[in-house]
Amino acid sequence: MTLLAINWAEVGIKAGQFVLSISIIVVLHELGHFLTAKWFKCRVEKFYLFFNPWFSLFKKQIGETEYGLGWIPFGGYVKISGMIDESMDKEQLKLPPQPYEFRSKPAWQRLIIMVAGVAVNLVLGFVIYTMMAWHWGDSYIPTNKLKYGIATDSLAQSIGLKDGDQILNVDGNVIEKFKAIPLYVILNGAKTIEVERDGQNVIVNVPSDFARKVISNKAIGFIDVRFPFESIDSVAKGTAADKAGLLKGDKVLSVNGVNTPFYSGFRTELKKNRGKQIALAIVRGNDTLQKNADLSSGVLGIYPIEPKDSGYEVKNIKYSFAESFPAGLKKSKETLQSYWLQLKLIFSGKVNTNESLGSVISFGKLFAPVWDWQSFWSLTAFFSLVLSLLNILPIPALDGGHALFVLIEMITGRKPGDKFIEYAQMAGMFLLLGVMVYALGLDIFRLFK
Repeated sequence: MTLLAINWAEVGIKAGQFVLSISIIVVLHELGHFLTAKWFKCRVEKFYLFFNPWFSLFKKQIGETEYGLGWIPFGGYVKISGMIDESMDKEQLKLPPQPYEFRSKPAWQRLIIMVAGVAVNLVLGFVIYTMMAWHWGDSYIPTNKLKYGIATDSLAQSIGLKDGDQILNVDGNVIEKFKAIPLYVILNGAKTIEVERDGQNVIVNVPSDFARKVISNKAIGFIDVRFPFESIDSVAKGTAADKAGLLKGDKVLSVNGVNTPFYSGFRTELKKNRGKQIALAIVRGNDTLQKNADLSSGVLGIYPIEPKDSGYEVKNIKYSFAESFPAGLKKSKETLQSYWLQLKLIFSGKVNTNESLGSVISFGKLFAPVWDWQSFWSLTAFFSLVLSLLNILPIPALDGGHALFVLIEMITGRKPGDKFIEYAQMAGMFLLLGVMVYALGLDIFRLFK
């Protein structure tokens, strides 16, 4: 990979969406801590978006609080007097406790301050999903409305699925939304997929290591909608297709003599011949032509036209303002359950951490290459809920770690010593920084790989 091969315009758009999204999430998260700390009359010394070791991009003192913008876009923090936090300021703990300090407050107040950020992220995710349901509604492809069945990749075919299969159920459960099936199979460790094939019901057994293989091969779309390849909608300039003379409106009949009536079959043949010269038979008007293309770059560079008979129906649901609230709550619940199952897969060792771990680069790549508000808000809601789940984990340096110490104090009646909390906080920070650096290294390696 070279720097010249990168589409920097797309990178800039994705980066802009990511920074805005994470800024909204972090500011509101820290605002939860800030407002509850103020409510219980704690002094808040700093309120920062992003981290600011050595220097700040911007800072301004207003009253007793310094508001600022750091230069490392990994999060943010509020520094509350009398609390060991990310700043690791231990000097204040050498002095007698003051009434305005965090350590002077009752345990129940400290617990509320600690979980307030998580609570705000939960509410934010719910509110965004609710407003999205009200504004855009919901659209999905019903599983039982695929006229041409499913399209399968090599991984799906390795367990016995075939192009054209109609999925009936997974482990006996009928799944209404087709796009939900791959994630359901992976996260729930599905054992069987029942399909209709040539008028017969067939049971396909799913191996126990299937989830690991899917994640390892980045093949979350191991099944997709199968639809006819009618014609080319557009040809990207400077690509192999452009150099071969392919035009909008051309109909591709075959690749190296293999007929490709369905777009999925066409893509399969391109993957088989990646890095090679291919012969394409196409129809242009009333003529059948032969075109040769060079796939040394791995990409042909064409996009299919949406066929008139796509072979599937799209179900559209519109929600009233009142109906959007239960819809938003359901979506939030499904998101949290899905991510929790993903964490369980990682911690159980069923998937390789190196293949599933990612940093800000991975998160940024999830955003659309054009500014798409629906996609933006969907990802912002997702990240907000994920942050709430990760932050409540009982790990020192996270809100969950602080909350755990307070809960122990409330149950036992004994407060952990300041030295113990200090060392635990340091251990937690080293752990988190190590994971962040490791994840960033993995992402950089993947980029060049």
